Parts: sequence; structure tokens; C-alpha cells
Amino acid sequence: MIDFYPAASEIFLATAICVVLLVDVFLRDEQRMITYWLSMLALLGTAACTAIFFVDEPVTTFYGSFVADPAAGVLKLVAYAVVALAFVYSRDYLVQRNLFKGEFFVLCLFGLLGIMVMISAHSLLTVYLGLELLSLSLYTLVAFNRESATAAESAMKYFVLGAIASGTLLYGISLLYGVTGTVEISVLAERVSGPDGVSIPALVGLAFIVVGVAFKFGAVPFHMWVPDVYQGAPTPVTLYIGSAPKIAAFALAWRVLVEGLGDAHSSWQGMLIVLSILSLIIGNVVAIAQTNLKRMLAYSTISHVGFILMGFIAGTDDALSAAMFYTVSYVIMAAAAFGMIILLSRDGFEAERLEDFKGLNARSPWFAFVMLMIMFSMAGVPPFIGFYAKLLVLGGLIDAGLLWLAVLGVLLAVVGAFYYVRVVWFMYFADPLDETPISAPASMRFVLSANGLGLLALGVFPGYLLELCTRVL
Repeated sequence: MIDFYPAASEIFLATAICVVLLVDVFLRDEQRMITYWLSMLALLGTAACTAIFFVDEPVTTFYGSFVADPAAGVLKLVAYAVVALAFVYSRDYLVQRNLFKGEFFVLCLFGLLGIMVMISAHSLLTVYLGLELLSLSLYTLVAFNRESATAAESAMKYFVLGAIASGTLLYGISLLYGVTGTVEISVLAERVSGPDGVSIPALVGLAFIVVGVAFKFGAVPFHMWVPDVYQGAPTPVTLYIGSAPKIAAFALAWRVLVEGLGDAHSSWQGMLIVLSILSLIIGNVVAIAQTNLKRMLAYSTISHVGFILMGFIAGTDDALSAAMFYTVSYVIMAAAAFGMIILLSRDGFEAERLEDFKGLNARSPWFAFVMLMIMFSMAGVPPFIGFYAKLLVLGGLIDAGLLWLAVLGVLLAVVGAFYYVRVVWFMYFADPLDETPISAPASMRFVLSANGLGLLALGVFPGYLLELCTRVL
């Protein structure tokens, strides 16, 4: 019989989504806060299920297509927390713009369900199903503001490029199935390499799969959608896209490349080196020229992806733990950065230009300091968590004998520090263009402050999170 307990979290969330959707149908606009609280309760209940059914050893079910293991449990808990942050930060923004609709919360929860399926996928087809569930939710979320022509254009670009990437991934899966006769990841690991190494058809399938992974990460040259989607989507949607799906992208790369194709590491290592170097160069250099903060953070994301891929390039256990540490650190930093944009925005005004942060210290010294912590952490300045994330990944490269790549990473990180420090300069040394007081709910102010301070706390005491990542992987 199929054991449903390992998938208790997914089953609970799917049921909760149906409940939220049905209740929302009967609510009037002034009662929409009920949908918000039901969505938060759904996240809380899903987290409780994950904690209750947390496993110490991998457990497979559904005929080997689904796995519950410690790493999956940790990644899912991080995803719940990030989605909860997105809901808290977005509530007032959506209310002010008449976008406070049940569809936003239902689509975000559906996307979370796709992330969870990808995290626990133990079959290439399960990976694809989770990816499509997440992608379809994201396409719709980008076009969530139906009155925005920019959002509709961004959604169309994202949909077209995403469909091509999904087809590429599926074609790679079909090639690997033709070569190995299986889509189960654990069996794939045994059959992908023969006595003469990896066959040519398997290498072609592997290349197509790497393209799909690179697209979900937003790595160069498959990054074309990232800046347009980040800028064109409503800021709450950008916050969601820029944080939680990165956990799914890490899980996709880890399940497929490490667990399934780990024996072919030498075959896909070179591909990831090219992706990593291009992402670091393009992301950091092009970000310098941006005047739109959301677009700058998009190119910043691309550069961070280059660092995450370095952990997979090294391939050691410590390097993979460092890549997981970096991914968790990045989603926390990204949530805080987009939360600051939402904080400074108000009805009729989007604080998405760099100039909108001029003189923030004069308007609100505390939130200027919070933004300083976020920017310094992203730049890799000690003692913030971003510094240790970069340090661990670079250390993994050095241990793997890739000193030249580590040196290149350091040099490009220094280049990238410029555009982060520029934001800090605007906040503290430029005259404010807007004297309007910052108005935001106390709950958002508190959570955003805690989010910023968390970057400092995790940087001062990184050992706890690092030990957790090392233990579960």
C-alpha cells in the first residue's frame, strides 16, 4: 500500500487551498481579510505537518516517485516562512491598490505546492509536474494586475520563454529515459554511466536538462526573462518570484544533477562553470547601469545564482552544504530587499527607482539602517550572513582545486559591491526627494525589522544554519 504520511504536508496544503478557494468565492471585498488569515493558517498547518512528520532517514512512497528526507523538510520550512513574509509585506500594498483579491493568495499557495513537490521529487516526471505547477502559478501572478500593460507584457515574455524551457527539460528527460529505461532518480544514478562512461545520447539529454535548470535559476544566457519580469510585475509578485522559487531551483539542481546524475559530474561540471562565470560577469556589470531598483535586484539575483552554482561545480559535500546555505541566505535577503520597496511605496507611487531612496536616513533612520544591513549582506560585507555564504562557497571551490574560479568570484563580488554601496550612499548622503512620512502597518514594520536584524544575527552566528545544512544533506 502507498504510505501517505511522507506526503502529509502536500496533502494538507492541497486541501487547504481548496478550502480557501471555496470560502473566498462567497466573500465580499470588505471581507477579503478572511482569505488572508485563512492563507496564513494554511501555511501554519502545513508547517505543523512538516514538523510532525519530519523524518531522520529518507522515506520513499508513491512507487518511488516521492521522497521525504531531512533536507526536504528543512527546505520546505524555509519556503513556508518566505511565503508568509510575502503575505505580510504585501497586504497593505494590495489593499491600497484594490488588488487585495483571493486569487493572489490562492496562486501563491499553488506555487508553494509546486515548490514542495519539486523539493520531494524522486522521479524526473515528479520534478516536471512540480515545475509546471509552480510555473503556471507564476505566469498568472505576473499578470495579476490586469490593468497594467507592463505586467501583461512581462507575463507574456515569461510564459513564452518558460514554455520553451519546460519543453527543453521534458525533451532531456525523454532522452535520459530512452537511454536508461527509467525516470526514477535513484535508479537513474545507477544506469547513467556505463563501462565506457556516459553515452552521447545521455550527454545530449543531460545538456537539455541543464538548460531547464539554468532557466529556473535565471542563469546567463537563460536570464532574459528575469529583469523584465522583476520590473513589470507588481512588487508583491516580484518579492514572491525573487525568493521562494529559488529554493525550488536549488532542489531541482540537487535532485537531478547530484542525486540522479552525480556519477556524470565531470560531464555537467563544465556546463555549470560556463553558466556560473557568465552569470557573475553579466549580473554584476549590467546591474551597475540600472536606475530601477527592481531591475538592479534582478541582475543581482543573476550574480547570486553564479555563486550558488559554484557549490554544484565543486561537487563535494561541504560545497553542496555551502550552496544550500547560500540559497537560504539569499531568499531571506531578497525578501527583505523587496519588503523595503513595498514599505516606501504608497498608493499612486512606486518606490522602485534608486532616487526614491535618497535621503531615507532623514525620513526614517531605523529603516535606512535596515536597508543598509540588507545591501551590505548582499554585497558580502562582514559580519552579515551574505559574507559567510560567499566565503563558504569560495572555500568549497578551493578545496576542490578550482582556485582560479574562486579568485574570479572574489573579483566579481568586489565589482558587485559598487551598486549595493551606491544605494547606501543615496540613503545617507543625498538630499531626500520626497518628505512624505513612511506609513505602514505595525506588523509589517516589526517583521521587516526582524528580517533585517536576522541577516546580522545569522551572520554573527552562522554555525547553527551551516550545521543544519551540513547535517541534512
